[in-house]
Amino acid sequence: MWNDLWAAVALLLVFEGIMPFTNPAKWRQVIQMVSTQSDTVLRTMGLASMLMGAFLLYFIR
Repeated sequence: MWNDLWAAVALLLVFEGIMPFTNPAKWRQVIQMVSTQSDTVLRTMGLASMLMGAFLLYFIR
């Protein structure tokens, strides 16, 4: 179980690093745009992301 958790964290870091590595200027623009969003929009995006992740995990496992 711990190996799976560490593998998931490692993959998260890989995916999170792709955008700033390949296109740092665009990544900076995206971060600035996200920082101007309201708390409601950010919470909705977070909830959608968690639900999609849980959905994918359910079907993969």
